[in-house]
Amino acid sequence: MANMLHLSSKRAAFFVGTIMYALAFSFVTVSGRPATFVQDFRVTWSDSHIRQIDGGTAIQLTLDRNSGCGFASKNQYLFGSFSVKIKLIPGDSAGTVTAFYMNSDTNYVRDELDFEFLGNRSGQPTTVQTNVYVNGKGSREQRINLWFDPSIGFHTYTVRWTQENIIYYVDDVPIRVFKNNEAIGIPYPKRQPMGVFSTLWNADDWATRGGLEKIDWSKAPFYTYYKDFDVDGCVVPGPAACASNPNNWWEGPNYRGLTPLEARKYHWVRANHMIYDYCTDRSRFPVAPPECLAGI
Repeated sequence: MANMLHLSSKRAAFFVGTIMYALAFSFVTVSGRPATFVQDFRVTWSDSHIRQIDGGTAIQLTLDRNSGCGFASKNQYLFGSFSVKIKLIPGDSAGTVTAFYMNSDTNYVRDELDFEFLGNRSGQPTTVQTNVYVNGKGSREQRINLWFDPSIGFHTYTVRWTQENIIYYVDDVPIRVFKNNEAIGIPYPKRQPMGVFSTLWNADDWATRGGLEKIDWSKAPFYTYYKDFDVDGCVVPGPAACASNPNNWWEGPNYRGLTPLEARKYHWVRANHMIYDYCTDRSRFPVAPPECLAGI
């Protein structure tokens, strides 16, 4: 059984050249096949509100008065890189939430890595909220106002999850880094495999201005579009050696932290576009959480 699944073709050439090297480490690589919704994902709720387009390589999610909808990957993964191109709801989307996230699906002890795109009134910037759950504990919200209109075209959103860190990217801009600080007693998600999930739903009790702005149902239905799924990680169940293999590309020396250019982009976006950071919210945390003091 293959222990790594490569759902986009962008790395196909690399793996053609290195397949014999990979086999020497006793694992098989599946590469070069573009993801299609029916092969690689499943509907988790309201299949009538999810429509395949472009031969199944892209999908449309719908939210109306009756329902939102959601989907998930058929596999779970332990470490890797997970991305998708999304075009968000245009115009007045207040009260809606589009979520793209990793989840261990283990209830009260779940691990989860979130992108949540919070709807807005027309003309206002779109806010993306990230969160990190470890062993069922979250409350690590950070919010960034996007510096572009994400409803005009597709943009790439990526979670890169390694033994060393978790990095959230918007296109090629890292907006959040959560480091593995287990050495000083800070929990880090590394034991539970996670699936890839996405939902479009009514969250007007909290999503826009703390719930003050409600969904304008006269603007419904609302649509979000997805394409170019790229899931590159160790499938679980699968050979146990995959997750700890130092030759996985995402564990390589170039991915153990931010490059100098990425670091500049990271500091730029957080200096100019961050609007909330749980680390500095003394009303919630009179003493900063330990990961904030350790550096994230």
